[in-house]
Amino acid sequence: MSDLELVQINPLLWEIPRTGDMRVPGRIFADRALIGQASEEHALQQVANVACLPGIVMASLAMPDIHWGYGFAIGGVAAFRLEDGVISPGGVGYDIACGVRLLRSNLIFEEVKESVPGLVHELSRMIPAGVGRRGQIRFGQKEMDAVFTRGAPWVIEQGYGWPEDVDVIEDGGFLPGGDPSLVSHRARERGFAQPGTLGAGNHFAEVQLVEEVFDPQVAAAYGVFKGQLCVMLHSGSRGLGHQVCTEYVKLMGAAAVRAGISLPDRQLACAPIDSPEGREYYAAMACAVNFARMNRQVMTHLIRQSFEYIFKLPAERLGLATVYDVSHNVAKFEEHEVGGETIRVCVHRKGATRSFPAGHEDVPAHYRDVGQPVIIPGDMGTASYLLKGAEGAMRESFGSTCHGAGRVMGRRAARRAIQGHELKKRLEAQGITVRAGSNRELAEEAPEAYKDIDQVVSVCHRAGLSSKVARLRPLGVVKG
Repeated sequence: MSDLELVQINPLLWEIPRTGDMRVPGRIFADRALIGQASEEHALQQVANVACLPGIVMASLAMPDIHWGYGFAIGGVAAFRLEDGVISPGGVGYDIACGVRLLRSNLIFEEVKESVPGLVHELSRMIPAGVGRRGQIRFGQKEMDAVFTRGAPWVIEQGYGWPEDVDVIEDGGFLPGGDPSLVSHRARERGFAQPGTLGAGNHFAEVQLVEEVFDPQVAAAYGVFKGQLCVMLHSGSRGLGHQVCTEYVKLMGAAAVRAGISLPDRQLACAPIDSPEGREYYAAMACAVNFARMNRQVMTHLIRQSFEYIFKLPAERLGLATVYDVSHNVAKFEEHEVGGETIRVCVHRKGATRSFPAGHEDVPAHYRDVGQPVIIPGDMGTASYLLKGAEGAMRESFGSTCHGAGRVMGRRAARRAIQGHELKKRLEAQGITVRAGSNRELAEEAPEAYKDIDQVVSVCHRAGLSSKVARLRPLGVVKG
């Protein structure tokens, strides 16, 4: 158990008061059960550690899916002033711009349910999944440079998608400021053959049924209806992003020493935002962000091809449009109100999803009246959610909400406790078709290794960080 003082502010908000070198308090959105789970590991101490970093404003925050991570807790959110704040690779994570995309269709599950197993098999054939897996689509140096600066829009121009996809990807499909010269040869090597690939861990391509609609008006605006067949995609920047993070964690350790920054944890290696190291990390990170968005876009193209093969109709006729694509491991420059004043800050979201409300200028034009779609993946055997951004997030969490269920069991512990082949049988008995690289990796991602997704989403909904629109149930999953 953590020995930090923890004060309950309201039924869904807890505070770690300032103590020692903390510059701001720590705040955790959770109910009593979820805060108990967080207290059983070191994640709360990580929230307190982040509160010690220079230039942090308002509070060091954590979402209800909080669990231990590298430096920052996963589920952590922190914003830093530009003039005296820092940027930290640990506040973004190793899988830079890991995120989620939701595709809708005009297919009704009850009318096509016999085709779902074949569809899942075709997806597993088309989309490489697993550690180090390479795809058939390979880019050279010039193509990679274009990806690093232009992301999804560039790859769509090459034929991997529809022009309208750009309108419903966070930031229009690319984060400005990428500098290809700052991506190492080793990082490039790891990325050359990985466009259109899932990777391993909790990444997936999942065929889903819209099981319940909570807000019909917003669901209609998103093109979502009860009984609909959808596909959710969860992946990131693969080995390239991991290499970028690895290299800059090392660089930032020395940069923090030179800047005279005292760190409570070496994993919080950072540099002043406006220092050479800070600017270089951001520019390299932006390249990895754009690689991740390209990666999900290429997989969208492969998903559409899979549907065409199974249903013998063009993807346009099947209505396979992108609802939205949002990243949950990123640092971005945004304007937020702090202490009654609107200021520009560097917001770190590590395992947290942007949740901008209706009327915000960064919400796509045709969603602006209802708010940004927020996509929260569950895991095999559990639900996923489509939410909308809420005004409360702008006041309380720098426009952020949860990103998933959050682990309660480490991967090694899950492998010891769960037999992968038995899990597969259990899932298939529930009507979920499973395609996985190995039973060993399947066990790591068992539903019991995660918190209750319904409970996590309920906290965010009741706390006003995001609002429930629809609940989606898995029908078939491709895992790394």
